[in-house]
Amino acid sequence: MYDAGDDRLLMVASDRISAFDVVMAEPIPRKGEVLTLITAWWLSRLATEGAPPVAHHAMTVDPEEIVETIPELAASRDTWVRRAILVRRTDPLPVECVVRGYLAGSAWQEYRQRGTLAGQPLPSGLVQSQRLEEPIFSPATKAVEGHDENIPFQGVVDRLGRERAEEIRDLSLALYRMGAAEAAARDVILADTKFEFGVDSTGELLLIDEVLTPDSSRYWPRDDYRPGSSPPSLDKQPVRDHLAGIPEWDRSPPPPPLPPSVVEATTHRYLELFRRMTGVELDRFQPPTFEAFDPPDGDPR
Repeated sequence: MYDAGDDRLLMVASDRISAFDVVMAEPIPRKGEVLTLITAWWLSRLATEGAPPVAHHAMTVDPEEIVETIPELAASRDTWVRRAILVRRTDPLPVECVVRGYLAGSAWQEYRQRGTLAGQPLPSGLVQSQRLEEPIFSPATKAVEGHDENIPFQGVVDRLGRERAEEIRDLSLALYRMGAAEAAARDVILADTKFEFGVDSTGELLLIDEVLTPDSSRYWPRDDYRPGSSPPSLDKQPVRDHLAGIPEWDRSPPPPPLPPSVVEATTHRYLELFRRMTGVELDRFQPPTFEAFDPPDGDPR
């Protein structure tokens, strides 16, 4: 995140990747481009009829508009083009808005241990990766250091007040349902995802950060989905699988090197998800424009 002046930030996604909270030495080619442009694609869907009524922080992903707004970025354009979004600055709310539609990851672990999800009792006899009857809002803290921690909905109320807590819960569930329906139409399952919200200088609530990307979401190809197992996900799963197969690594820095085959397989999954969702190859994708963008001589929003 870079200070772009006038209540703006430049959000740039790199190709660096982490697993088990450790950053790998090897980048994943094109990962940052995928994260930025699929976020832009999803944000553009919020302007369509029937989309959840939420504003977002993105102003533009167009490099010409970014340079026009911040001329000093012209010299470094090649390093950030198609991986940067100019956004409105906000004060982020101190919670992660996780929505789960399937019993996977830490949700499956909680259910196995306590029969609950986000502190809510679930029916007995559910299996790994099972579709939940209704999506569940499963919030977490935003840890400055260490791991985020799952909290019950009351924990969000305690931090933000009931009105704001209910607002972001309802928006998160609506955004998940939109994303799940879009994914299903493309033979992809959106198992779970995470949203973040912030408040700008005018007090407006905005959807911020990356949105429905393979780094903030768990996507499964529908053809590979089998309840009772862990389907292959369209994200950095090859990296996790490779590292999990190295028992002598204690999951602390420095990480073991990633073989070229693992790097290539991971890039392929990011590109495959992008193609499935947007309908075009990454190289052919034309970034959308946002109504929220103000020209350089206008008042920043």
